Amino acid sequence: MASNQAISGPCWLAKDPSKRWTEVFFLAYSPFWIIWALVLLVPFQIYEYCGNYGYMLIGLSCAAPTVVLPLFFLRCKADQGKPMWQRFWVKANIWIFIFSFIGNYFWTHYFYKVLGASYTFVSWRLNDVPITLFLMTHGYFCFYHALSNVLLRRVQTGLAKSSRLVRRSAMALVVFLLSYATAYAETLTIAHFPYYTFVDRDKMYTVGSLFYAIYFFVSFPMFYRMDEYPQKRGSKWTSSEAALDALAAGMLVTILLDLWRISLGAIVDLKDQGLPWM
Repeated sequence: MASNQAISGPCWLAKDPSKRWTEVFFLAYSPFWIIWALVLLVPFQIYEYCGNYGYMLIGLSCAAPTVVLPLFFLRCKADQGKPMWQRFWVKANIWIFIFSFIGNYFWTHYFYKVLGASYTFVSWRLNDVPITLFLMTHGYFCFYHALSNVLLRRVQTGLAKSSRLVRRSAMALVVFLLSYATAYAETLTIAHFPYYTFVDRDKMYTVGSLFYAIYFFVSFPMFYRMDEYPQKRGSKWTSSEAALDALAAGMLVTILLDLWRISLGAIVDLKDQGLPWM
């Protein structure tokens, strides 16, 4: 984490106007899909009437607004005149799309073979993962990472006058707690969806959430860096740099998940504990 920034005091939102607009947009939009999923879709069992097309529409309704709204309906004044690829909402969507795609395509199989999870609803699949999950995860992760940016910034700027050791220790602790809380909360809220099942639900809540939190141990601090210190860096990130950074984050998470697999193994008794995607 960078330090010794020119900070007037503790702050929640980014100093860069394009990044600040994107964070506020993601946070403001997210309650709509949260209400749709947790207050309507699951409690009223609307999913029982969804087939392949229905689940695709659910996924699109969650992910598409993160692109469609800023592209056609909501405009950031700070982005006026900028090429599309220099706008932070574009870079943020690229980063999250790549990271969440890797997560669904590869890491879901760790959930199958290490955590004993499974999806049983009828849906079009890619690499045995329901395609709607690729879309819904994008919406989830836009919310998670906008929220983590705000909280990490508040901690870092609030401790700007503290020693580097104190700042880094505090940031590490917040990343750990926020990551575990995010993973646990998602696991708990999805528990009422009957077509996402676990061999041992209690272990999934406690130990499985720690496994899932590995995603965010890496992604929260890495995503936070993007366009956070343009003066110190000398320039803002390019879209290609955002893509490369997301790929690097994905590789690091893959290594950490596989280290868990070969060292700790599955959290439940499963016959097949080989390479998840083979």
